[in-house]
Amino acid sequence: MAESQASSERARKKRGFFGAIIQFLREVVDQLKKVVTPSRKELINYTLVVLGFVAVMMVLVTILDFVFGKLAGFIFAGSPLWPLW
Repeated sequence: MAESQASSERARKKRGFFGAIIQFLREVVDQLKKVVTPSRKELINYTLVVLGFVAVMMVLVTILDFVFGKLAGFIFAGSPLWPLW
């Protein structure tokens, strides 16, 4: 095993800069051949999941922004916490 690892390191060093680029591009093409296109149903499902997650995160960030804004106003400006608006 050590011999095969050493020989692969020597082969990599002999390849040179442009050889390494070509090898990288070959590996990219090999990986892209493994990509599976989702079906229409899966694509719609994944899209709805992402949109739902984004909506939940928007609500969470809005609430946190409001709370921390009120807290900063109370601490630094002396504005009352109540009424909220």
